Amino acid sequence: MSEILVLYYSRHGAVASLATHIARGIESVPGMTARIRTVPPVSPNSEASLPPVPESGAPYATLDDLRECSGVALGSPTRFGNMAAPMKHFLDTTSSLWLTGELAGKPAAVFTSSTTQHGGQESTLLSMMIPLLHHGMLILGIPFTEDAINTTTTGGSPYGATHVAGEGHGRPVDEVEKQLCRALGARLAQTAQRLRAGSEQ
Repeated sequence: MSEILVLYYSRHGAVASLATHIARGIESVPGMTARIRTVPPVSPNSEASLPPVPESGAPYATLDDLRECSGVALGSPTRFGNMAAPMKHFLDTTSSLWLTGELAGKPAAVFTSSTTQHGGQESTLLSMMIPLLHHGMLILGIPFTEDAINTTTTGGSPYGATHVAGEGHGRPVDEVEKQLCRALGARLAQTAQRLRAGSEQ
């Protein structure tokens, strides 16, 4: 089995839900499995510390998760058109992987959630792509050959999977958003398989 890392930060649960549906898309590809991980929140109090294992939900990611997996799906809520600070903080710790080029050539995809339709989803997706490009990763989106990307009136972008959470963050991920998450996960897994097969020839 080959693993794809689904790495996310979620404040109100929407991004965690997207991560689950992306993982289902990954695991719809025979021989592929998803490794779901999160990152800890950051605190403005520099003396605050968190336990090394979260009380609930996915385990915290380590650099080994990035090393060991054959691709990554990276997710964060939108923060003023940018990724959230906890995800940026984690990515800032990956210099050792950049120095060795360990992520170069691996496929990657991104996903996000915002309160409103125009809450900066695409700029957030682009902000997450930038460090992945610096690592030499191969960025995948959702092509317009996916019918749902042409008809969605909620989440979904050619840059990655998205969700509109609504005021109060109470709107659940709808069927179209789920479909696009699964499509992105499957595309990521299939690409990782093809790259691996090509490198073994």
